[in-house]
Amino acid sequence: MSEKKTVKRRTRRSQGAGTLSEVAQAAQVSEMTVSRVLRRKDKVASKTRDHVLKVIKDLGYVPNRLAGALASSTSNQLAVIIPSLRNIVFPEVLSGIADRLDEAGYQAVIGISEYDLQREASLVETMMSWRPAGIIVTNTQHSEEAARILRVTKSPVVEIMDLTEDPIDMCVGLDHHKAGAEMARHLVTKGYRNIGYLGCDLITDAAAGKRYSGFRDTLQEAGLSVAVSLSIDEPSGIGLGRNSMPELLAKVPAGQKIDAVYFSNDAVAVGAQMYCMAEGIRTPEDLALAGFSGLEVGQAMPVPLTTIRSKRFHVGWLSADYIVRRLQGEDPPRVTDAGFELIEGATA
Repeated sequence: MSEKKTVKRRTRRSQGAGTLSEVAQAAQVSEMTVSRVLRRKDKVASKTRDHVLKVIKDLGYVPNRLAGALASSTSNQLAVIIPSLRNIVFPEVLSGIADRLDEAGYQAVIGISEYDLQREASLVETMMSWRPAGIIVTNTQHSEEAARILRVTKSPVVEIMDLTEDPIDMCVGLDHHKAGAEMARHLVTKGYRNIGYLGCDLITDAAAGKRYSGFRDTLQEAGLSVAVSLSIDEPSGIGLGRNSMPELLAKVPAGQKIDAVYFSNDAVAVGAQMYCMAEGIRTPEDLALAGFSGLEVGQAMPVPLTTIRSKRFHVGWLSADYIVRRLQGEDPPRVTDAGFELIEGATA
């Protein structure tokens, strides 16, 4: 019995159309017409389009996107490179990208750089080899190799989550230096004077480094300095905050006390808040906490986190929209500041 079923499966599979030519023959149209239907071109009568799509469905045909890209110099796929999926921020960025691309008939192919510029360069080289319609890459710092490839490609390029006055092509993000400065001003206004810092490595995560720079510079303008700091060369997350918070507090000189801590992002801040809750450290009475990102988890804590909200979904949507508009012959702005928003919360 099982042997016969296996034979039937093989027979059905062998009847499927393996090439665009076979689809054209079955639909009794030209290969060009089938190609236009697959690429969603307008110059196909709706009756013909519906007929071809029915034939494609009946035959179980799956187009070879790579072959199509090589034949036409581009594809309906966009390359998207993000530094991490462990950071809760980037799935929201991807949601914005996917939302706009789906509406326009494009698809995203995702690469993860793990905050490694050489790995990013390798991804850029590999992805550009299949001629994507465009490429979205996180941040504005790249290796010389990656920057060279991105500058010479004819495909639209959007750098996201950060800003620069001289993007490779276009950029959509926020001013991280200003975001850090905004939080420093908020804490100073609230009366905090002995402020510490805890977060991921500031060199590996360039955006976090810019926020720290803005935070530190603004404290200095107020006659203050970062009392104690700790940067950990580990993936950013809740575990980093919870596990590293006691190490930060241990660095405070004997006889002194910090009254607030600024974190590289909300995930680290939430982890630190969990540590404080477990140790009986009251927030903000004993220690104020402030983060960056505006994550839902931070606002769902028993004491909502004081933070800066970045417009992640909007950044993703805009970056994809700019590529789609460029492909349609429009000229989107080179630099777009998506802005940020202070959430006062209750931890500071």
